[in-house]
This record gives sequence, structure tokens and C-alpha cells, in this order.
Amino acid sequence: MKLLVIEDDKGIVDAVSAAFEFRWPGTVVVEALSGRKGLAMARSESPDVVILDLNLPDISGFKVLKEVREFSSVPLLILTVRSDSEDVMKGLELGADDYIIKPFDYLTLLARVKAVLRRTQMIPFKGTHDNVVNPRLTIDFVNQRVKVDDRPVKLTPVQYRLLALLAKNRDTVVTYGAIVEEVWGKEQVADTANIRSSISRLRRKLRDDPPQMILNRQGAGYVLKS
Repeated sequence: MKLLVIEDDKGIVDAVSAAFEFRWPGTVVVEALSGRKGLAMARSESPDVVILDLNLPDISGFKVLKEVREFSSVPLLILTVRSDSEDVMKGLELGADDYIIKPFDYLTLLARVKAVLRRTQMIPFKGTHDNVVNPRLTIDFVNQRVKVDDRPVKLTPVQYRLLALLAKNRDTVVTYGAIVEEVWGKEQVADTANIRSSISRLRRKLRDDPPQMILNRQGAGYVLKS
């Protein structure tokens, strides 16, 4: 496995490298101490997973994340000293697969990386092409491509997992707890405010306003109508 760490604190980079060398033998760790170098290495190194600090010296980590998602769906975790839920949700909605708040335990980081790799390597409905979910929505579950009204829709990895989960269970309420576990992983705690924010952004991408496809069931969860 190749891990790209985009972090300007060399001490953290070295500690992450040591943790993976000790606990995950065979991992190749490449580093970038700035956002621009990180972007270049995300292209040139073809990493299997990226750890990205949001507080970089040259450009915003959010900008790095957004640009990475323009050309890659590589599993990506953000590092932040910010505990504000809006910053975390912004990172997740821009395409991060998970987040870690500094300071953090390196065993927890390793566990999160493994969990992200498991989730992102799971493709719902493998072997099924062009599944018509409803009259407006079509999903190619093999290539993870979405169309609304026969027009391609570009989703972040988190948004795609959220939509695929709802589509798999269409016409059935998916609970808040199930959404968090399947989309962000068992380690996360269900936060209905964060889920509502993600659903709102997904609806905008699907041009589902006012909501006709993804409906809320108050106190329970969400349902995708066929």
C-alpha cells in the first residue's frame, strides 16, 4: 500500500510513518509538506490512501481536497485541529471519506485508515449496470456513475455512498444510525444535523428541490422513492 501524507508538521509526518512501518509493514509512505506539492504527488504517485491536513502553509486544505476530487476518488482522511462540526462537514462534503481531530492516537488513525479502505473498496450491486432507480434517476453501480434526467451528476465519494445506500433500500426508511454506519463507519456517532446537511447537498446535486425523491421520515431516517 502507498500512503500520501500532506502535512506541514514534519514531526507528525514522521510519527505517522513510524506507526505504519511498525503496525502495517509494507506500507510505503510518501510525504508533502505543502498543499501544492501534495496536489502534484496525488497525481504522480497514485497513492492508495491520502491523509490531508486542513491547515497548510500555502493553500487551504479544503482547496487541496476539492482539486484532488477533480481527478481522483482515492480514499482520503482529513486532519484538523478544528472541532467545529461545520468545518468537518465541509471536508466530508468536499469528498473526504473520514476525519481525525488533532491531537490523535496513532492506533486510532490506523484503524480509521483500514475502515476507510474497507468502505471505499465495497461497490454496491457489483455486476449490475444502469439500474433505473426511479423515472428520473439512473445509477451505474459498477462504474459508480449517476444520471438525473439522463444528465451525468458528479458526486463526492461520500455522496455516492449515501445515494447508493438509499437506492439499495429504496421505498424503505434507512435509519440515521444505519446511514452513519454505512457511509462514515461504525466509529462515528449519529449526528442528525450532519446527516441533514449531507442530504441537503445531495438533493441539490440531484435537482430534488422541493424533495420528491429523497424524503425525510421525522425521527426515523430517510427514504428514496422509486
